[in-house]
Amino acid sequence: MPTADLLERNRLIFCHFDSYSTALRFVRINDSVMLPASLPENTTMVAAPTETGDTPTDVLHAVLEKLNINPSQIELDDAFEAWLSTNTGPIQIHLARFTTFEAPHEAIAPHDGVFKPISELRRLPMTELTLLRQVFNQIMGG
Repeated sequence: MPTADLLERNRLIFCHFDSYSTALRFVRINDSVMLPASLPENTTMVAAPTETGDTPTDVLHAVLEKLNINPSQIELDDAFEAWLSTNTGPIQIHLARFTTFEAPHEAIAPHDGVFKPISELRRLPMTELTLLRQVFNQIMGG
């Protein structure tokens, strides 16, 4: 399966949670927290389809390779799953968490990326904010 198709049907949200300070920060590149690209226009939340096809691990490795991020610094959070409907078909949203002690700013800096708390991401599209709120509730809720 071509990587381009895989990345059209999937997006990742990257975050770092500091359990000591309880600081949850999301990676924002350009004006989106969706990686490797922002969401298309007119996306809506939908229930998960019965047959998904793509494995989250393949998606993670494709995005990490595209962004040149060390795979040993990050892991998938299998507890998070979200689906969006678009004009071109469904998109599955995955969550990847940096496992480093501190947020690895140097890993995302080459892409003009920054780590931001949810409170500083209020200008994102509503769909992205809804997804971030789901991630926030999942991580902070236990």
